[in-house]
Amino acid sequence: MHDDHNDDHDRHHDHAHDNHYSDMQARVKALETLLTEKGLIDPAAIDAIVETYKTKVGPRNGAHVVAKAWNNPEFADWLRHDATAAIASLGYTGRQGEHMRAVFNTADTHNLIVCTLCSCYPWSVLGLPPVWYKAPAYRSRAVIDPRGVLAEFGLTLPVNKKIRVWDSTAELRYLVIPERPAGTEGMDEAALAGLVSRDAMIGTAVAGSPISASGSPEALS
Repeated sequence: MHDDHNDDHDRHHDHAHDNHYSDMQARVKALETLLTEKGLIDPAAIDAIVETYKTKVGPRNGAHVVAKAWNNPEFADWLRHDATAAIASLGYTGRQGEHMRAVFNTADTHNLIVCTLCSCYPWSVLGLPPVWYKAPAYRSRAVIDPRGVLAEFGLTLPVNKKIRVWDSTAELRYLVIPERPAGTEGMDEAALAGLVSRDAMIGTAVAGSPISASGSPEALS
């Protein structure tokens, strides 16, 4: 019986490796299949929504805005005075990004975005909000102890650098314009955009940081 159990376990273990879905992905796929079979959803509509968030809405849009601001002083000035119009001129609007304000990091000041009430977030330039952005721990602690929160993301700022926290609302959402990394002179907008992560545009990272868009401290997830 012991050998049979091991054989069953081995077969199950091998099968698990054949499944390329994570547990959550498998559950979503099963739910999608069930709803499709019942005629409650249209797979083509789901594919269209997924494609929208992969190619039309997301951090790549915000990175484009940042890169253009770094390379174009006139656009950066427009962004400072009317971020909504400047961002819309690039085709990024709607989806909770109708009213925007851009806040620029400097040698003296670092900006951090939070929504203390719920999870207001500029989808048009940053895509869907990460789980940690919506978590009560981040929403409360970002205001109370922003320096400590940033340290948990792996970002330790000089003690003399001021941290300014901006609270997003249903009426106004923010986009952090990180400082341009040194040594990037002469790079075009496409190359510069590759240095800008979603987290850098929220303020939990800096441009060129190794922290990826999927990274977040366990305490804030």
